[in-house]
Amino acid sequence: MKDKILMIIFVIITGSILTTALVVVDGYTKPIIAKNAAIKLKSSIMSALNIDFTEQNVEEIFAKSVKEESKGGKSFYAAMDGVVALPFKGAGLWGPITGVLAMSGDLKTIKGLTIIHQEETPGLGSRIAEKAHLDKFLNKEFAPALETVSEGKTEKNTQIDAISGATMSSKALVNILNAQYEEYRAVF
Repeated sequence: MKDKILMIIFVIITGSILTTALVVVDGYTKPIIAKNAAIKLKSSIMSALNIDFTEQNVEEIFAKSVKEESKGGKSFYAAMDGVVALPFKGAGLWGPITGVLAMSGDLKTIKGLTIIHQEETPGLGSRIAEKAHLDKFLNKEFAPALETVSEGKTEKNTQIDAISGATMSSKALVNILNAQYEEYRAVF
């Protein structure tokens, strides 16, 4: 009986020490994680807006080149050349996809696209975040919406080549962009 009581006391003391340690570490790292997330967002915005920067001057260049604005409850970022960056988030095939869509000032032509986070299948669906795929969106138009077509079959300025083997992830990204574009278009 004494052994069981000692074991329970040991578990309670060890649990309390470890819980306290986790709370302290969480409190210490939370601001660092928040700062890194903010820098990642700013970097993604500037990449979408095609603004040159380095890791060392992200904050400085962002402050000089980009202005955060809000309209109708939607936040967006405006560059000095009139291009606007619209954050987006939606459901991919396997998890959320977040990123930034840069549009011309008239909100018709895509000027840039970056993916901040995605959880698609590594090596297949995750290719939606690769520069080669994102470049397929450049100068495309929402007229009235983007559509996914088989690779190599684009004929219109609204069509995007799907990734072979990752058609569902490609379609999910296009659906997210169409939905977010409609929300922003309604606000503007």
